[in-house]
Amino acid sequence: MADTNEKKFDVNLFARLFKHIKPYRWVFAVVLFSVLAIAVLGALTPDLLQRAIDENLTTKDSKGFFYYIILMIFLLILEFVFQLVFTYYSGWLGQHVVKDVRLKLFNHLLRFKMKYYDNSSVGVLITRSVTDMERIADIFGQGLFTIFRDLLTMIVISGFMFYKSWKLSLIVFAVLPLVMYASRLFQKYMKIAFEDVRNEVSNLNSFVQERLTGMKILQLFVREDIESKKFREINERHKKAWLKTIWYNSIFFPIAELSSSIAIGLVVWYGGLTMVLSDAATQGVMFAFIMYIPKLFRPLRQIADNFNALQMGMVAANRVFNILDTNSQIDDKGTKEITHFKGDIVFEDIYFSYVEDETVLKGISFSVESGQTVAIVGATGAGKSTIINLLSRFYEIDKGVITVDGIDVKDVTLSSLRNQIAVVLQDVFLFADTILSNITLNKAHITEAEVQQAAKDIGIHDFIMSLPDGYHYNVKERGAMLSSGQRQLISFLRAYVTNPSILVLDEATSSVDSYSEQLIQNATDKITTGRTSIVIAHRLATIKKADKIIVMDSGEIVEQGTHQELLKKENGYYRNLYEVQFLKEDVA
Repeated sequence: MADTNEKKFDVNLFARLFKHIKPYRWVFAVVLFSVLAIAVLGALTPDLLQRAIDENLTTKDSKGFFYYIILMIFLLILEFVFQLVFTYYSGWLGQHVVKDVRLKLFNHLLRFKMKYYDNSSVGVLITRSVTDMERIADIFGQGLFTIFRDLLTMIVISGFMFYKSWKLSLIVFAVLPLVMYASRLFQKYMKIAFEDVRNEVSNLNSFVQERLTGMKILQLFVREDIESKKFREINERHKKAWLKTIWYNSIFFPIAELSSSIAIGLVVWYGGLTMVLSDAATQGVMFAFIMYIPKLFRPLRQIADNFNALQMGMVAANRVFNILDTNSQIDDKGTKEITHFKGDIVFEDIYFSYVEDETVLKGISFSVESGQTVAIVGATGAGKSTIINLLSRFYEIDKGVITVDGIDVKDVTLSSLRNQIAVVLQDVFLFADTILSNITLNKAHITEAEVQQAAKDIGIHDFIMSLPDGYHYNVKERGAMLSSGQRQLISFLRAYVTNPSILVLDEATSSVDSYSEQLIQNATDKITTGRTSIVIAHRLATIKKADKIIVMDSGEIVEQGTHQELLKKENGYYRNLYEVQFLKEDVA
């Protein structure tokens, strides 16, 4: 039953892939015509050789013989041309289909919820977007069309063979079941083997990607030998998966070659006896069959070989379409396009959990008035970052309502909501590009002059100009050429140039030098002035300046008020936090 379902699914998968061929129908038609031409031309050449031998060579008619030879050369050239057209355009079609599917996949990934990425391996997603896509291209370039060409060639050649001698044809076809049975077993086991290969490739990609990203941690904690051992084990499994496919190939292809040789031997033996005893077979027919047999067996062998590419492509397509079928997007059914918020924010009885039945926020309610700066403080894991994630709708809340200017954020289009909220995260991510591109994120309406003026406004223009090439300095992958404080300053400028209605800051500076910290403090003061700001505060200076402080513990708001109001509470959570964490900073 399982096998039946699998075959049915494969048919549906083919149909789904073929939908992507529609924009290239003319190329598809050219490929199909080439397949037909190759099959017919491949069968005509031995036929002409037979005629040349039987009609001219045995009668020593050199003029007629050379006529057939010239015609054969012409057909061979024609066959070469169609082979060239077939090979190029089948590959061309595969690459264009893959380009379209890859674009569709990437656009789909761009709109996934953060929860999807929380639970997914980056290495696996890279494999799906790159390696698996090339396997899908092989479905057209080396798999499906090639198999169809070979099947059609076999059918046409079989027809010619039966027409010339049904007795010799039966001898050849008596050997075919052996190759066909071997091909069926080969396909069955190769499918399983290629599934193992794809799994191990994904595991290998994930492992390497994570270790290269976290190389500093590995070296800091002297884990080189441990990780090398783990990689050796994964690499060994990867090798064994591929060796299994090599083993199946090493068994099947010698069987196919042996079968072809046996068929030729039987035809020569029986045909030779027939010619000697009854003159039922001519020399030309014998030569034609000797040419036909490889043309018949080679496609059968190639079908099994190309079935490998088809199987790998189908496995890859199945995995890619599984991602495309994943519905993990934020519900963007809002109809209101907002170009500017005043900035009145209300969280009303918000419940949220990253994992079902493990509540992170428990009935959170607070309000922020337009232009206010609200500081959120609390221990690690209290739910501070979750609040800012929910405001930008990176996750869906379980219960409650979040409004901005009295409008439920779910009623606002996702793009217009996020365009009005700028976020500066503690872990700053920079792309391997110039500082200017990382600030503007390649938005055409933000000019370099505007960026420079914004940098002067928040006091970091001199820092940027001190770098080689200034605003055109390439920061390399993840901003590796900059310090953590410098990356933080770039992220402040990136938020400031968008002129947001609401600003969200996770302003950690525990790992930056005093100069960068002063620049960050000045930048914070500048960009929060006159706009609604929510700050996950790590410095007392920011907390004291806040219009309101929200104190969180274990997903709940335990206290709210100004700095002075909260200090007056005997045994208050904030007062205890201040005495343990901030008092020395305040005295300094």
